Amino acid sequence: MRFDSRLAEIRFGYGHNPDLNPPADAGEIIARLGARDRAAQRWPIDLYATRTPLLVEYQRLNKLRKSGDMEGVTLNKALRKRVRRDQMMYLNTALSRAALSEDAFRERLTRFWGDHFTVRGKQALTKQLVSTYIEEAIRPHLAGRFADLLKSAVTHPMMLLYLDQFRSIGPGSNGAKNGKRGLNENLAREVLELHTLGVDGAYAQDDVRQLAELFTGLSVKSDRTFVFRDNIAEPGSETVLGESYGGRNANLNDIHEVLEDLAVHPDTARHLAWKLAVHFVADVPEQALVEHVAQAYLRSGGDLTATYSALLEHPAAWAAQLGKARQPFDFIAASLRALAVSPRTMSEHDDKDVLRRYYKPMRAMGQNWEFPGGPDGLPEEASYWITPPALAVRINWALRAPEDILAKLPDPRALLERALGPMANDALNFAVAGAENRSVGVALVLTSPQFQRR
Repeated sequence: MRFDSRLAEIRFGYGHNPDLNPPADAGEIIARLGARDRAAQRWPIDLYATRTPLLVEYQRLNKLRKSGDMEGVTLNKALRKRVRRDQMMYLNTALSRAALSEDAFRERLTRFWGDHFTVRGKQALTKQLVSTYIEEAIRPHLAGRFADLLKSAVTHPMMLLYLDQFRSIGPGSNGAKNGKRGLNENLAREVLELHTLGVDGAYAQDDVRQLAELFTGLSVKSDRTFVFRDNIAEPGSETVLGESYGGRNANLNDIHEVLEDLAVHPDTARHLAWKLAVHFVADVPEQALVEHVAQAYLRSGGDLTATYSALLEHPAAWAAQLGKARQPFDFIAASLRALAVSPRTMSEHDDKDVLRRYYKPMRAMGQNWEFPGGPDGLPEEASYWITPPALAVRINWALRAPEDILAKLPDPRALLERALGPMANDALNFAVAGAENRSVGVALVLTSPQFQRR
């Protein structure tokens, strides 16, 4: 099937925004991704590194609170309130980028890779810092080498905290002499099973153990910034997938070396190709598509731009049938995009607006923002997202939110044309044209079966 700009916007972006130029071809989608990240400049999100002073302050105030210091109690509450407010505004920024950027493929990839390298904060303040991790560790590497993305995500403090890597101590290290803590295999297992080779990859439990020993030393300081602690790193070399890494003096380069090798393993190529095809094209993608993408990945040495190009050039990527369900964030972002919500409107949101209009509805639809169920991230199956209770929430949102957000609702017929065009069937066209008022007509478009798909 030939390139279709409307299908491209729906399948590889967040749908059509009448105020933005659609891509002319697949090459333009890739070119936009390779250009300057204008959305990040226009709608900035803090980097994790800029937030660590807050973590230090929180620890200080928490000690005061526990000691009964009332000023500490008051300041602690104020700090937690500030960070919760910032989290809402990060969500607003993510939605602004998705709704208002011409480079929507970049925004989709940000969400995809952020989910692939899932983290979740376990403490009061780190729960609100997932966006800063994605902005710092994920987004800069979207169009580069997967090896660089892998190293950035796996060694990030948020990942080390989430998977308790900072508690892992090499059994033969100097740090193990007190016997209080031991080896933790969480990070090693997730790197092999989720981040690289896949659950069916060619690794064994001994590889997990050896990789876990190699990972010892990856840790965080008291201010939750990264540090490599050689005193807790397992001495000697480790063997992972038949290759030896490390030696007498443990160091971070040994870990980078094994991650570089894992990044270009054939099983990693197939796993990532499958995940991309599942996320963008179909819950059960054609094997020919997966193999085509995997081979491009291997030929390029794990270059992500070449991998995306292979995905976009394959005929299966342009099948007319919309094979994926829009997850709650996607649904809301696509709605805002179709409604042509203005930059000014998005900028006028405060944290209470975001909580009411987006955060709580998303959670009711099944997606708890920045708090995934586990390290495997969000489900891809349509059956998980399209359920009677979740659809009821979408319907309620579509009836209320557009009128709450916009000063004036669009003509539902015009909305239908720009949101779905020829993908809308006769029954939907008839229903929208006969809607009793604009509010109902808009809701009919946004809750139609076709709009739930991408």
